[in-house]
Amino acid sequence: MPTTGNTASTGTGTGTGTSTGTGIGPSWTALRHLHHLLDLLDRGAPAEQFAPPAAPARGPHLEDADAAVVAEATRVALRIRRTLTQHRRREAELAALFDTAGDLARLRDLDAVLKAIVHRAKLLLGTDVTYLSLNDDDAGDTYMRVTDGSVSAAFQQVRLGMGEGLGGLVAETARPYSTGDYRDDRRFRHTATIDGAVTEEGLRAILGVPLRLGTRVIGVLYAADRTARTFTPDEVALLSSLADHAAIAIDSARLLDETRSALVDLNEASRTIEAHSDAMRRAEDAHDRLTDLVLRGAGIGDVATAIGTVLQGGTLIHDADGTELARSGTDSGRPPARAVTASRAGGRAVPAEGTWVCAVLAGPELLGSIALTGRPDLGDADRRLFERAAVVTALLLLQGRSVAETEDRVRGELLGDLLTGAADPASLPARARRVGVNPDHPHGVFVLHCAAAPRQRLLSAAARIAHARKGLAGLHHDDVVLILPTEHPGPGAASLAGELGQALACPVTVGSAGPVTAPGRFPGAHAEALRCRTALRALGREGSGAALGDLGFLGVLLGDRTDLGGYVRGTLGPVLDYDAKRGTELLHTLATYFDEGASQARAAEALHVHVNTVVQRLDRIGRLLGRDWQRPERALELQLALRVHRVQRPEDAGPPPA
Repeated sequence: MPTTGNTASTGTGTGTGTSTGTGIGPSWTALRHLHHLLDLLDRGAPAEQFAPPAAPARGPHLEDADAAVVAEATRVALRIRRTLTQHRRREAELAALFDTAGDLARLRDLDAVLKAIVHRAKLLLGTDVTYLSLNDDDAGDTYMRVTDGSVSAAFQQVRLGMGEGLGGLVAETARPYSTGDYRDDRRFRHTATIDGAVTEEGLRAILGVPLRLGTRVIGVLYAADRTARTFTPDEVALLSSLADHAAIAIDSARLLDETRSALVDLNEASRTIEAHSDAMRRAEDAHDRLTDLVLRGAGIGDVATAIGTVLQGGTLIHDADGTELARSGTDSGRPPARAVTASRAGGRAVPAEGTWVCAVLAGPELLGSIALTGRPDLGDADRRLFERAAVVTALLLLQGRSVAETEDRVRGELLGDLLTGAADPASLPARARRVGVNPDHPHGVFVLHCAAAPRQRLLSAAARIAHARKGLAGLHHDDVVLILPTEHPGPGAASLAGELGQALACPVTVGSAGPVTAPGRFPGAHAEALRCRTALRALGREGSGAALGDLGFLGVLLGDRTDLGGYVRGTLGPVLDYDAKRGTELLHTLATYFDEGASQARAAEALHVHVNTVVQRLDRIGRLLGRDWQRPERALELQLALRVHRVQRPEDAGPPPA
């Protein structure tokens, strides 16, 4: 290195190369140390390598002035190194942020965006775990959305209320927060859920920064380590910058998803409108075609064929009673009753065992059903078309019923003449045969009642039965009355109650009388059937059917012909027959048992037998009369029959009651 002036090696000169320190510049040895510092700066050596050159400066080879120069130069070099390191790190961070912005800009899927954000944050800050939570405005909290480096399932599913924990505070205040050791930091509102999740993940140091769109916070971005440490302002600034980029990317991805969804919805709506338009055109054409058939007076078979053609399947039509009315293109049998019931309840066509079934309704009234076969995959449009076909079928059935009601009016007039006794005996046979009634056959009279259904519905159901069984149905004194051929009105009434109750889906009470074999006896039979129906309702037997003879002693009292012997025989017959055949005294034992207040002991004393004998006789009586013979209402009937029997045959009645 050049010097100024003359310089002596003994240190007596004034040159800069002297070792005595009396010159105007550092010595050659000092310059070598300075050159070494510059070389360390140029190589970007670590800070610990800058210290050794300063040690010799305090040795015997350097004067104090040179040592001071070298020490100062070392301090300056360390400051320059720190500045260069900060600049390099800032350049790397800026480059990383630029790369992150580019990466996020290319992503289109929201999940991919979120995963890229937390992964890049982990790379930039070098932490153990990074994660991101999004705010739920409806729930009023923030929830964990995606993590990188997490191993705890509980941590990955945690939700933080606004203001709870570090993240909840960041989400609430829109400010970054950090902690060197979360578990011991009392600045945050700790909860058992959050602390448990943090402990399970093993996190200590946590940094959280807000994800902001303008003034609105949409979530929080976190960086965390499993060891306690302090986050520097540079790390906070770096994570905040990444969060700013991330918030924009998240919003862009969200808007893109919404745009895609809107386009999908728009396309779907367009296809739906087009399909609906086609379905409407088909439905209108089919409806016009079917209605035209009805207006031209076509039969139910023509309608069945048209329905099968329009829907490309087989068609089967039944009435409300299950009677087949028409079929076209199918060999299937009657559809399941449960399917008709389900369709009636819901007002829609229903699938059943590969067949579509639709109830034919007029308001709540069941007129029949249509079954469509060969179309197990019936779509919504064809399903609605099938249901519309059921409406047209209902129109046709109602039209047919109108004609039938005209015939029923004629039948009703004949029924009214029979029940009032106004029928001309000479013309009666001819009138009866014109409507399909055989006047020479015994007939029963049935009076119907249904409180839950309109009278017209009950009359329509009765008329269908009358037509099917060659009888008469009509209104008489505001009551629905049936006259049907039968020799056993009582069982017939019970059967009618069940059949009509099922058809109307409500209880139908039926009182009966007969059989009637002469026209002049119909008024009396009607009065008796009416009393029977009234008695059934008074006894709480709504929904059942019977004749007066089925009502026990009450029937005897209400009947026109007092058949007390028949009543006794009907009530006590098995016991009477047993005593007559075996010579036993079961009837006498039964009478004594009731006379003694149903006491077996007192009955035994009155009969002068052991109590076990009474028990055995009563057991035999129970087997003959049925287990319910001691029920109050049955016991009353038995006691009445016993007393009537005593009056009729006092010589067989045993000793008189005490």
